[in-house]
Amino acid sequence: MASSITMQNGKLNVPDQPIIPFIEGDGTGPDIWKASVRVMDAAVNKAYAGKRKITWQEVLAGEKAFNKTGNWLPEETLTAFRRFLVGIKGPLTTPVGGGIRSLNVALRQMLDLYVCLRPVRWFKGVPSPVKRPGDCDMVIFRENTEDIYAGIEMAAGTPEAAKVLAFLEKEFPKEFKKVRFGSKAAGDQWQAALEAIGAPKRDNPLMVGIGFKPVSFLGTERLIHSAIGYALKEKRRSVTLVHKGNIMKFTEGAFKDWGYDVAVKFFRNQVVTERESWILGNREANPALTPEANAKMIDPGFDMMTPDQKGKIVKEVEGVMASIWASHGDGKWKKMLLIKDSIADITLQQVLTRPKDFDVIACMNLNGDYLSDALAAQIGGIGIAPGANINYVTGHAIFEATHGTAPKYANLDQVNPGSVILSGEMMLRYMGWGEAADLIIKGMDGAISAKTVTYDFERLMKAEGDTGVTKVKCSEFADAVIKHM
Repeated sequence: MASSITMQNGKLNVPDQPIIPFIEGDGTGPDIWKASVRVMDAAVNKAYAGKRKITWQEVLAGEKAFNKTGNWLPEETLTAFRRFLVGIKGPLTTPVGGGIRSLNVALRQMLDLYVCLRPVRWFKGVPSPVKRPGDCDMVIFRENTEDIYAGIEMAAGTPEAAKVLAFLEKEFPKEFKKVRFGSKAAGDQWQAALEAIGAPKRDNPLMVGIGFKPVSFLGTERLIHSAIGYALKEKRRSVTLVHKGNIMKFTEGAFKDWGYDVAVKFFRNQVVTERESWILGNREANPALTPEANAKMIDPGFDMMTPDQKGKIVKEVEGVMASIWASHGDGKWKKMLLIKDSIADITLQQVLTRPKDFDVIACMNLNGDYLSDALAAQIGGIGIAPGANINYVTGHAIFEATHGTAPKYANLDQVNPGSVILSGEMMLRYMGWGEAADLIIKGMDGAISAKTVTYDFERLMKAEGDTGVTKVKCSEFADAVIKHM
């Protein structure tokens, strides 16, 4: 009998016939869903010889919901996702005008799905703009509820923006000076300079948009904890905290610092930080090394530091040796999960030039947005990039297509269903049905390696001089995936 997935003692309890709510999506969503659900059902049936089966329950959101109920996101849909814990969805249209800015964002916020999980891997044969796309094998943990997703904005020229500027000028005059054209004096001065070279006079030069972004310890803690827990479970090599803390020290910088705190507080015997690995490695290479000499090796600018700064680094070295040499020294740290950090801008370069240096990436919302799509481009585009939004505490998870609705291709049975198929693979793995998930990967590998692909890949393959490519419909690609299981 079909029943709900539940969460017990921090673990999912998945029955043999779980009820899974689904949203087929707008635009090309119906075509993609019809293909994807057949792949998922075939994988489950083949893996478990009919002993397990998903009972699908359609719920409404987007255009279909609006046309039927007058509501873009009916309460019944939220109730179903809350009750059954795990669900999947296709691409949704963003409503035009007032109301909900994005249905995807609304679902994440209303269900507190604080992790946006984006695995990025290449399937052999998929056209790529980089030389070695197979080196790109990363999993992004993007914070889903803070940063710009919870940003507070005041439009330029509004009374609200003027009120905030006035408050900053009065209460935080030092910080207010950073707002280059926030005061009348600064605006008048620049206006006069422009008029001197013949520029037209502006009616309202004091136009300053204001934005705040919240970053909390608890929001950071639960994301980093989830990322490290995942990395340990999946036997990944490292977790990289990506941030812009060199500029935004109390938001992005705090994310980095809190991330390290979480790592050593909760996972001390399973992880080593990058700086700790340098200190331990230096000592292992030279057992006679003094703390001062070790400090010089981990901080090349040591000799130019003040005495207080030098003392702090030496104390760090002594602390590492005293606290973890017994548990991590003599090379034991080399088998542990490495925790490191990277500035966002250099990360966007190095995921292209040195992709093997990255494994699991944990980042705030905006940085994760950039990285997810940049990495997807390396492995074939967002048409084949899966995604999930998860709350690892409550167990709630919605797996989703990461691309748009592409309405001009709706009902043509043409588009690539790879994103939803692979999101289904993620869902099955999350449920503990790894055997079925493995079959989907095997089927995707087989179909693409046989050059049986939809029009998007067919066009790119032929442009690269590939021969023997067979263009198939969306539904036929599903057939090919099932065949190669």
